[in-house]
Amino acid sequence: MGPFPLCVLLPMTVLAMVVAVAAEGNAVDDEYTWPQWKVPLVRKRRTVPLGSPNFSARPQPEPSGTCGIECQRRLPAASLDDLEQFLSYETVYENGTRTYTSVSVQGLNEVTAWSSNVSSSSRHKREVYGPDTRFTISDKQYSTKYPFSSTVKISTGCSGVLVSPRHVLTAAHCIHDGRDYLDGVQELRVGILKDKSRRGKGGKGRGGRGKGRRRKGDKDQEEAQEREEQGEKGGRKGKGKGRKNRSRRSVESGRPLFKWTGVKKTQVPKGWFKGVSDGLTADYDYAVLELKKAPKVKHMDLGVIPSVKKLPAGRIHFSGFDDDRPGNLVYRFCSVSEESNDLLYQHCDAKSGSSGSGIYIRLKEPGKKKWTRKIIGVFSGHQWVDVNGNGMQQDYNVAVRITPLKYAQICYWVHGDSSECQVA
Repeated sequence: MGPFPLCVLLPMTVLAMVVAVAAEGNAVDDEYTWPQWKVPLVRKRRTVPLGSPNFSARPQPEPSGTCGIECQRRLPAASLDDLEQFLSYETVYENGTRTYTSVSVQGLNEVTAWSSNVSSSSRHKREVYGPDTRFTISDKQYSTKYPFSSTVKISTGCSGVLVSPRHVLTAAHCIHDGRDYLDGVQELRVGILKDKSRRGKGGKGRGGRGKGRRRKGDKDQEEAQEREEQGEKGGRKGKGKGRKNRSRRSVESGRPLFKWTGVKKTQVPKGWFKGVSDGLTADYDYAVLELKKAPKVKHMDLGVIPSVKKLPAGRIHFSGFDDDRPGNLVYRFCSVSEESNDLLYQHCDAKSGSSGSGIYIRLKEPGKKKWTRKIIGVFSGHQWVDVNGNGMQQDYNVAVRITPLKYAQICYWVHGDSSECQVA
């Protein structure tokens, strides 16, 4: 067989190169694309009433330490009965009543390793590692615009993120200490940052009414929060001169204002409770709050990602209201250092107050060029972690990751219908 003519070989070579480049391009696109997950179904079995909580627990800045990745690998896989018990949940309503709901899990087709806690170390907490790389988002053009506007402040001192028009995802330890609900949960409120540009515009519209009394004095942030809530309950008066003076004081103070909304009900997984999941409580440090009124703010959807470290750059992002920068929204990003099936270990700089913030990443929607941010975890706080299984603890800031099971449960809480939660 003789040699092929050049006029035949050249097109074939070009075609092969085009196919190779296209295949390589698809592989690269896959790295930047949200994977599609078929998630299990979490269904309600029965709901029974419980006695009202005492609401006697004191706020805790962070949960206790946790066992690391190697320790988790040595643990036996949880049975289906165990998982159903961990995912069963308590609901506390605004009138102080409480219920317990048992659930069934259907379509579970994967075996998950579950972590275990160890005693927390008393060493000094290094929530900020080296130079502080946090960014204070003080400009109204950014702090009140998406994605920063989806971050909310919880009245118990934590942060949270809107995951639906009326639902906030936060850390369970911001609501419950494992034994009882925190003092203040019976009057729980959620604060949304308000655009300062609405103030001092001659009193037109809802943004300019009756807020003079709410900021009068303006001694500290907690006092401002309380006056804001009282102002909402006490009618819409205070037009004219008082309102103008309030606007001037607010601008001079430079402090952001929050619009506070009451919480209709709170849901916490039983896996967070002491004596239920034994040492696994760190995996269930999340809770969902349903608001009485939906704020006019865009929410962020949930997402499930098998590995953050394998993503290009492996970075996560989150915003919260850190205690050392009162009232200000603080943003940060960093790479994930280690990860397990349920937890993300990283050195994102953070302080108390940022607990409950939504951890998110940005990837392309399948088959589209559109990039979308989605919540893949909840920031829990600082912990000492035995990552290598040798008893030597390292300090990390830890986040609870959204697994397919947790996605199914949170989605069920939000929609009330598990059939809407079959694909993540």
